[in-house]
Amino acid sequence: MSNKTKRTTIYLDVRLHKALRLKAAETDRSVSDLVNDAIQSSLAEELEDLTAFDERADEPNLRFNDVLKELKRDGRI
Repeated sequence: MSNKTKRTTIYLDVRLHKALRLKAAETDRSVSDLVNDAIQSSLAEELEDLTAFDERADEPNLRFNDVLKELKRDGRI
């Protein structure tokens, strides 16, 4: 964990907390490290999603009904 940390209180489902404690013990890591890693991973995924949305921002929007009509017209459904 970095030198800059902030203490916080979170409420976890009892079963999740138990699993987290067991994983921490088995991996010789702290619960805080595991939670920080999970949050970082989640935020990294969000950033990837947002980047993908930004990259596709100029693509035309397709209406679902129009796509269905085109599929039917082309004999695909």
